[in-house]
Amino acid sequence: QVLGSGSARDGAGRRLPRSTGMPEKTSPFTLALIAGGCAGTTVDVALHPLDTLRTRLQSQEGFWKAGGFKGVYRGLLSATLGSAPGAALFFSTYETMKKVIRSQAGGSEHWTQHAGASSCGEVAACLVRVPTAVVTQNMQVGHYSSFTQAVSTTFRTAGIRGFYAGYGTTVAREIPFAFIQFPIYERFKQAWSAWQGSETNP
Repeated sequence: QVLGSGSARDGAGRRLPRSTGMPEKTSPFTLALIAGGCAGTTVDVALHPLDTLRTRLQSQEGFWKAGGFKGVYRGLLSATLGSAPGAALFFSTYETMKKVIRSQAGGSEHWTQHAGASSCGEVAACLVRVPTAVVTQNMQVGHYSSFTQAVSTTFRTAGIRGFYAGYGTTVAREIPFAFIQFPIYERFKQAWSAWQGSETNP
């Protein structure tokens, strides 16, 4: 997902080192929403078969009983439906919180701002990601044969809470991941920009 690594023309650049002589810029909310959704959907659809195989390998039933190499696109509909809003929610929250935290710090930039903003983004995104994962993974291992069956059965047996099984665990995993990833991501973009004397491109 390469949101925010575009050229000066697309308005998605992050703050650059002063040596470039270019002003600090942040992604507008709408741009973060749309670009994040497109990037997330592209990645999830392209890598869905690998995600299916991983889920089956982790299944208590065992890899072969869970489906083996057959039907690796099971659950693609639910994954696709949840991918765009999940990624959009993450990046729009990330960009918004980055500006809020930076303004509270008097306009100066520090790696903890990216860590904090990305952590907020993960908490928000998991509101969509977890229900999506619950439905998708149950379909991937063959518990349900269709999207509607998976949704209706989960709701009938456990209500809304059934879709958020594992929410706390997922957030506990994603926050440290983002806390490490995004400060490094932002810092390397700044370093690369300083080295080439212009904004980074994809």
